[in-house]
Amino acid sequence: MNAQAAKLDLTSLFSAIDRMDVGAFESFLTEDSIFRFGNAQPVRGRSNVSEYVAGFFSSIKALKHNVLGVWEQNKVFTVQGEVTYTRKDDRSVTVPFVNLFKTDGKLIREYLVYVDASPLYS
Repeated sequence: MNAQAAKLDLTSLFSAIDRMDVGAFESFLTEDSIFRFGNAQPVRGRSNVSEYVAGFFSSIKALKHNVLGVWEQNKVFTVQGEVTYTRKDDRSVTVPFVNLFKTDGKLIREYLVYVDASPLYS
């Protein structure tokens, strides 16, 4: 197996998120995955994470990630960027983020989102 093929496909992951495609997003997660968004409580299990993310997507009109940097070490990816959220009232809010992905092959075992999304709801 090609070592590159066993790595997380970040381009496809962020594309799925930006399309707000919950099914495609879910396909990147291990069955026992853990997801934490900002300072919210961690969500455990692929189906629970999917449900949580679907709820978040339903609270906004759109989102778009701009990845500024990616670092990988020992199956852990750190991604820095900016995300632009489009609110239901069509106003846009752009905030910085850092995501940490602990992976198991091509899948995410732990997905941690470090972002201050409070401007989205203010």
